Amino acid sequence: MTQTRRDFLAAGAFSALAAALPLDAQAPATPINQQTPGAPPAFGTAQPVGPKVTPATFAEAEKLVQIEMSPADRAQAAGNWREAMAPLYERRTGPRKMELEAGLAPATVWNPMLPGLMPGKSGRGDNYYIRSADPRTPLPANDADIAYASVAQLSHWIQSRQISSERLTQIYLDRLQQFDPKLHCVITLTRDHALEQARRADAEIAAGKYRGPLHGIPWGAKDLLDTAGIPTTYGAEPYRNRVPKKDSAVVERLNGAGAVLVAKLSLGALALNDIWFGGQTMNPWLPEEGASGSSAGPGASTAAGLVGFAIGSETGGSIVSPSMRCGVTGLRPTYGRVARTGAMTLCWSLDKLGPMARYVEDTILVLAAISGPDLGDVASVPSSLAFDANAKVAGLRVGYFPAWMKEAPATEVDRAALEVVKKLGMELVEVSIPDWPYDSLNLILFAEGAAAFEELTLAHKEAELKAQVPDAWPNTFRQSRFLSAVDFVQADRMRRKVAQEMARVFSQVDLLLVPSLRDEILVITNNTGHPSLTLRAGFVEVSEARSDWAPDPQHPLPKFAPPRRVPHGVTLIGRLFDEGTLCEAGIALERAFAVASERPAGF
Repeated sequence: MTQTRRDFLAAGAFSALAAALPLDAQAPATPINQQTPGAPPAFGTAQPVGPKVTPATFAEAEKLVQIEMSPADRAQAAGNWREAMAPLYERRTGPRKMELEAGLAPATVWNPMLPGLMPGKSGRGDNYYIRSADPRTPLPANDADIAYASVAQLSHWIQSRQISSERLTQIYLDRLQQFDPKLHCVITLTRDHALEQARRADAEIAAGKYRGPLHGIPWGAKDLLDTAGIPTTYGAEPYRNRVPKKDSAVVERLNGAGAVLVAKLSLGALALNDIWFGGQTMNPWLPEEGASGSSAGPGASTAAGLVGFAIGSETGGSIVSPSMRCGVTGLRPTYGRVARTGAMTLCWSLDKLGPMARYVEDTILVLAAISGPDLGDVASVPSSLAFDANAKVAGLRVGYFPAWMKEAPATEVDRAALEVVKKLGMELVEVSIPDWPYDSLNLILFAEGAAAFEELTLAHKEAELKAQVPDAWPNTFRQSRFLSAVDFVQADRMRRKVAQEMARVFSQVDLLLVPSLRDEILVITNNTGHPSLTLRAGFVEVSEARSDWAPDPQHPLPKFAPPRRVPHGVTLIGRLFDEGTLCEAGIALERAFAVASERPAGF
């Protein structure tokens, strides 16, 4: 190894730099291979590599990580940086560069279950699912009415052969083609693939081989789920010609359930917000604003009745936010319930895949089909799922944060939801959490995201992305190279402390009802892995378009006079792996709110 490093300095990429350095800075006076026999290795005795650093280098770097050293400390740190710390970057800088393939997960796996709790167990027993849709409801004559029906209802019509999967698929394909020019929600329309799947479903059902409630139901996939032979682009210019050879685990499971893939749907590039290489995905309820992200395509297409349901993903709000903006229902599962094999990685310890639909019951129905571990995802675990659409919810303890309900982003819709909770016989319980710097946990997201797309950043291909504003990924990935590894570990320790605090809260309540876009709860629950259900609860009026992006004075958002009416939702947070109770309460609230069936005008 020593000789390799010496050769590297003489002839490698740093040879010119090494030649320019003083002789006493290029190598130790005594060769390492002539140490006293039996002497142990010591830190700081490797051959010097990398560019020269000085105390002034550390003085400037201190500003990035917000620490302060004395002049003597800086001098000592600079004195052996090239022997002690620079060699640690050999994996990336060489000479023995090491490729880390995209599917390789970190050795450390986040487990949201604290000691004493069993991973994947909610305490509700074995799997069961009881539907609510009335099989006697007649098939509408109007195609749009069919398209907006719930998945639960569509499944009854298909099972009873009142409608064929092929006809239903054609309805959705036609609507996708008709409305995508307005919404920009489709990256790849899978027409031939979908019709082939639909005809196969019809043949199986006719032969008595009914696979279950998703058999023959058309759906759309956020375009970060690998689909064999069909492009999976991540919404990003460097990957727009990427065609996987294998299906992701979720796609395999939905194929096995007999569902019909009609489209690969848009996402903000590399799972950030709503701008992708084809433009910006728009909100059907207010086409002058973006659909929010990053599950923008699933949100917009589901709201506009272009798919039966969609699969989105969330790392820090990417199911919750577009569900709110577009007025659909989003179920973010417990971390580890749904295997992410074959899905784009943004953050190994935070990424989650989940359903987006027009009704609560549909999301749990889809979750039942996609749940379960896969060997390709080291964080995925076996789990049980129990749900009864007609379950009694009286007596459930629903926690809420009084202060949060009195200030933005909470609205009158959020406050009215508390009254509906009481009318349904659930018990409202005031809860609180410490005033901690929860946004410090975002260090984990930024560091893991920069690691996941290291090659893109180092090759400067991030410059190809359409969004290049300061709050977009290109700048964030570059900035994250300078985050402190020590602070990363401390953030990870803080994460465990926050998980313990959430366990304390859930010892008092069965559920939480929170303002959906409250920053603290988005950060906390994405880091602790708790499941969330976002559902439409009413409507609000807005006088200005909304955006995921930081304000830009050069590009002001559209204003409206008079204000425009748009849907507004609330979010329920559940115990780990207890999506059944979460959705039982959600369906009771959905019925009481009585606003889920209203459609955006023009679609």
